[in-house]
Amino acid sequence: MSPMARTLLAGILLALLTAPILAQRQETKGKRPSRECIREIAQLCGTEPQGVRACLAEQSQALSDKCQKQVRKRMGVSEADRLKPRPFVRAIRPTRSVLFGDHQRQRVDIYEPEGAVEALPLVLFIHGGGWRIGSHERVQAKSAHFPEQDIYFASTGYRLLPDYPVEDQAKDVGLALQALVSQAGIIGFDAKRVVLMGHSAGAHLAALVATDPQYASEAFGAIKGVVLLDGAGYDVAQNMEDAEFQARRVYEDAFGFDEERKKALSPVTHVGGADAPNWLALYVEDRAIAKKQADLLVARLTSAGQSASAVAIANTDHGQMNRDIGTEAGKAQTEAIDAFLTNLFD
Repeated sequence: MSPMARTLLAGILLALLTAPILAQRQETKGKRPSRECIREIAQLCGTEPQGVRACLAEQSQALSDKCQKQVRKRMGVSEADRLKPRPFVRAIRPTRSVLFGDHQRQRVDIYEPEGAVEALPLVLFIHGGGWRIGSHERVQAKSAHFPEQDIYFASTGYRLLPDYPVEDQAKDVGLALQALVSQAGIIGFDAKRVVLMGHSAGAHLAALVATDPQYASEAFGAIKGVVLLDGAGYDVAQNMEDAEFQARRVYEDAFGFDEERKKALSPVTHVGGADAPNWLALYVEDRAIAKKQADLLVARLTSAGQSASAVAIANTDHGQMNRDIGTEAGKAQTEAIDAFLTNLFD
């Protein structure tokens, strides 16, 4: 086995050993997955352990049945464990969708508060996935929670690597915002009260769009606030210096090696210009790189005169930080976000 293949295997096995949803315990008695299954996991989830854990937690059913069984065996998860009931999340269908391009991912789904008779604020969510995977349709309880708070909730897709670079992804988020703002009167939300919310790679894109007006163009002024969920890409070059090998490879795939490009795609570079005015950066308490990046961004924003805070969330992980919003399991992050939005919109 080549050194690269051994590194790939090590990263994925580390992710399997600590995957939060696929197992209730960390000891393992099963054999490692086959090479075919490893390749299948890498194709679906990449190779960075933190990203693989989150991806497997949300998308393991996309693996072949054979690979799913190997993963469960590796984790020591019995059929009885697998079939245990999980917390109920009410499925909500979008009220409407808005297209902002010809690609199938250039679509925003909108979830409206029931019986809304006035122009209410809107939260626009940007999914994560290492700039390479993910879906705007996987919104979990957020699609019900925010409308119940009298807030429109929208979730946007964007084109992904390897076919579309990060610049195009940021442009897609900006186009989605422009499309929504242009139809605010038809949809019914207040175009002056929009909050961008992003998880992981989506947090990077949200922060970039909210600090660099070129992406949202005339709609930039609609951004009243930003909520970031365990992002670690606010200073791309610094992150790549600090990251472990597997995580660094994800960033190399997304941002390359050109220092000027990394700088241009770092939200901290643009702070001090026309920044969005209000920021909440949540991070997993024991994820050091996310804390460092959140603290760095918040310090820059605060120095530039914006309102910004970084808040640690305990007893969660990178994937659960996002998945559990609007549920009892995600009480800490839900309360932090709700308080931020209440202060912002009252």
